[in-house]
Amino acid sequence: MRAVVQRVSRASVEVGGEQVSGIGRGLLVLVCVETGDRESDMEWLTKKIAGLRIFEDESGVMNLDVTAVGGEILAVSQFTLVAGTRKGNRPSYIRAAAPQEAVPMYEEFCRRLESLTGRPVGRGRFGADMKVSLINDGPVTIIIDSRLKE
Repeated sequence: MRAVVQRVSRASVEVGGEQVSGIGRGLLVLVCVETGDRESDMEWLTKKIAGLRIFEDESGVMNLDVTAVGGEILAVSQFTLVAGTRKGNRPSYIRAAAPQEAVPMYEEFCRRLESLTGRPVGRGRFGADMKVSLINDGPVTIIIDSRLKE
């Protein structure tokens, strides 16, 4: 699994002109399930995201995680994170998991983040044409790939 984690002041997702989810201070997580991802990839990634110490403490040092600051999480499925760009100019998305595999993993990913943080996780709408708005705080943007954990 691959994720782009952004520390945000706020973020929201619209589908068809209607806001389907929104958060205040916290993390916007763009996440992609790749063909062959296992439960162990999801477990590792959710723990890593929930524990990321990218919020400032009283000394101005990035030393606090999202739970410590009472932050929220918005998780948006984004298959384009595994785009292959080696050949030509048209990206290939062949490495992205098919919806029948990706949807249950995305939903479980969100449930595990909820369990780890003790807070609801906002969601995008899988497969929809979404408009994601955010104010990146910092900016702080981190890319995490479960296949690079070892």
